[in-house]
Amino acid sequence: MGHAPHARPPRRARGRDTRESAAVVSALGAGAAAETPMGVVAAPAQEKRALSFLADLSQALAVSLDLRTTLALAVERIADFMLAEAASMFLIDRASGLLVCRICAGPVDITGLKLEVGQGVVGRTVAENAPQVVLDAQRDPRVNARVDAETGFVTRSILCVPLATAQGPIGALEVINRRGGGLFDAADAEILRVIAAPTALAINNAQLAASIVEQTRIRRELELARSIQKSLLPKRRRDRFPLIGVNLPAHEISGDFYDYFDLPDGRIAFLIGDISGKGLDAAFLMVRVASLLRWAGNDAPAPSAWLRHVNVELCKTLQNGRFVCAVVGRYDARSGVVEFASAGFPPALLHESGQFHEIGADGPPLGILAEADYAEQRIELGTHALYFFSDGATDARDKQRATLGAQGLREIISRHAALAPEARLRALIGDLKRLDLVDDTTFLLLQEPRGTTMQNLLELTFPARADEMRHVRAKLRAALDAQDVAPELRDRLVFAVDEACTNIIRHAYRDCPPGGIALRLTREHDMLSFELRDEAPCVDPTSIRPRDLSECRAGGLGVTLIDQLMDAWRIEPLPGGKGNRFVMRKQLTKVESE
Repeated sequence: MGHAPHARPPRRARGRDTRESAAVVSALGAGAAAETPMGVVAAPAQEKRALSFLADLSQALAVSLDLRTTLALAVERIADFMLAEAASMFLIDRASGLLVCRICAGPVDITGLKLEVGQGVVGRTVAENAPQVVLDAQRDPRVNARVDAETGFVTRSILCVPLATAQGPIGALEVINRRGGGLFDAADAEILRVIAAPTALAINNAQLAASIVEQTRIRRELELARSIQKSLLPKRRRDRFPLIGVNLPAHEISGDFYDYFDLPDGRIAFLIGDISGKGLDAAFLMVRVASLLRWAGNDAPAPSAWLRHVNVELCKTLQNGRFVCAVVGRYDARSGVVEFASAGFPPALLHESGQFHEIGADGPPLGILAEADYAEQRIELGTHALYFFSDGATDARDKQRATLGAQGLREIISRHAALAPEARLRALIGDLKRLDLVDDTTFLLLQEPRGTTMQNLLELTFPARADEMRHVRAKLRAALDAQDVAPELRDRLVFAVDEACTNIIRHAYRDCPPGGIALRLTREHDMLSFELRDEAPCVDPTSIRPRDLSECRAGGLGVTLIDQLMDAWRIEPLPGGKGNRFVMRKQLTKVESE
C-alpha cells in the first residue's frame, strides 16, 4: 500500500462537493471549464481557488519556523484539496537510505513505516523520479498489500509523486482513494506534482539549514577542543631552557601532545604522546591522558614506574581498542643525564656532527597490557640533540604519495643542524608543511643551548629597480668570496638572490609605487641565510610554489630554481598588512666552502 494515514477519520471537504482538483488542471491550462458532479463549473472561479490554494501552501511553508507542524497541516490540506481519503509523506533517511513515513493523514496511522527505494508504489516513485497512478490497487503488482492486511484499510486507487529537487528526489507525496469512489487520473497526477514542488523546496531548504546548523555546531566543538588542547601545551620557556616542543595537527584537532615541567629536585620532567584514532574522541582522550601523565609525574618517579602507573589506570578505563603511545623522562641539567622510558613510541634520535643513534621503544603502548613493564634508557646528553617525534613526521607524503620515512626525516634534520634549536625546529616544521601531513605531527627536542655563532656578512638596502641589481650582485659575490664559497656554488647563489629580487621588482611592486628592498646575508656554522624584505602589499605564501618543469610555458622558473638550489626557503607577510620577508638557507659542505 505504501501510504501514511492519520489515526482519525478524514475531514470532509468543507462545502466543496465539486472536484476542486479539476480547477488546478484548468489553472495548468488543461481546459476552459471543469466537469464536476454538480455540472460544469466556470474555469476562472476554479483557477482562482487553485491558485489561492497553491499560494497559501507556498507561503505557509516559506515562513514556517516549525516545518514539521506546518507539513502535518499541509498534508491534511492536500488530502482535502485532492478529495482523498488519506495522504502520506515519505522522506529518504540519509543514514539508512530507506524511505520513512514522516507525516500522514487519514484513518490509519503508519508514521514510521519504512520502505526500500523501489519497493511498492512509493519506492518506485522515488526510484524512477516519476509519478505513479494506480487505478486498481487490489490487482496492481506495484502495491504493497501488507499494510492493508495489517491495518484493515482498503486501498482502491493511489496517486504518488516524487518530492523532486535539483539533486534528485528526497521523498514522495502520496494520496489514497478518491472520496466518493472515483479514481485518480493523469490530470490529478499533474495537479499533485505541482503541489509537491513548493513542499519539496521547503523540505530541502530546511534540511540544508539543519545541515549548516550542524556543521556550525561541529566547527564550534572542534574550535573548543583545539582551544582546550592548546591550553594544555606548555608555553615556550626562554633563558636557555633545553626543551622545545611543537604540535602540528593534520586537521582541526590533534591526538598528539607534549609537556614539560620542573620537578622539586631541580630536574625537568618531559613527556610526549600519541593517541590512537582520530576525531573528537581521540582529542578529548588526549586531554585526559595528558593530564594523567602530568599528575603521575609530579612526584618525580623513575620513568619506568611512571609509565607502569599510568598504564594500569588506562587499562581500567580505555575502551573500543584505544591505546596510547608515549615517552616520559627526566633531565638533569647539572649532570647532563637524560633518563626516559618509551611505550610503543617511535625510536628517539640522538644526533651530533652528522651521526645519528636510534634509541628504540622497549614496551607496548599504554592501555593494552596491565602487567606490562617498561625499560629505562640513560644517556649523557653532552652537546648532542635528542629528538622525540610522533609517527606523523615519517608518514608525511610527497606529491607522488611516497612517505618521507626515517631516512627522509634524518636528511631534513641534517639539513638544518647548524641552526640554533628553536630556528632548527621551525625550519624542520616548515619543510614538513610543504609535504602532505596525513597524521598529527609532534616534536620534542632536548638540547643544551649553544652560544650564538651567527655572523652578519652583508646588509644592503636599495631601490627596487632593475638597474640596481648589478651593484647588488657584485656586493653579494664579494661577501661569498670572503667566506671561501666555491665559485660554482657562489654564482648559483648570486643568481638565486638575483631571481628573488627580480620577482619582487616585477611582481610584488607591480600594482604600487616601487619601494625598497633590504638584503641581509648571515652565517651560523655552515648555514648561510639570505633574507630579503620589501615594502610591497602582503602576498599569499601558498600562491608561490615551484613550477612543474614538464609544463611547456615561458617564465615562472625563478622559484623552481631557488627550490632546487636552497635547502630551505619560505615567504611570510610582515605584520601590519604591508611588506614581505623572503628567507633562503643553504648549508655549506666542506668542499663547497674550501
